[in-house]
Amino acid sequence: MTTSEETVSAPCRRTVVATIGAAGIAAALTACGAGDDKSSSAPAGGSVLARTSDIPVGGGKVFKDAEIVVTQPTEGDFKAFSSLCTHKRCPVASVEGGTINCPCHGSKFDIADGGVRGGPAPKPLPAAGITVTGDSIKLA
Repeated sequence: MTTSEETVSAPCRRTVVATIGAAGIAAALTACGAGDDKSSSAPAGGSVLARTSDIPVGGGKVFKDAEIVVTQPTEGDFKAFSSLCTHKRCPVASVEGGTINCPCHGSKFDIADGGVRGGPAPKPLPAAGITVTGDSIKLA
């Protein structure tokens, strides 16, 4: 006579560790995302990022949530680049003296083309998509 009982074996140690490990990693990543930012997501494409008057001629502004930096090398000429340094992906912090500046290791990028002007960065900042309509700068 057969019974409907099945033998249930206990999970092996590797399975338990892997399951706990995955949950621990997920919890850690969630905690890492809970920084100072009031917003947890970048603005959507097509949304207004800034007004043209917010971007100084010969300078720029870093938009942390959108991970881009917008510059105005000459009056009316707006450029946008990734705000993550190509050296170690640290976020750039300022735009001064004609350069986009990374505080981590001193890399500097040209405000007109994102090209490397100094520091250990191996390549230019990648261009980012924006559109300028009237006095609005929008994410592309």
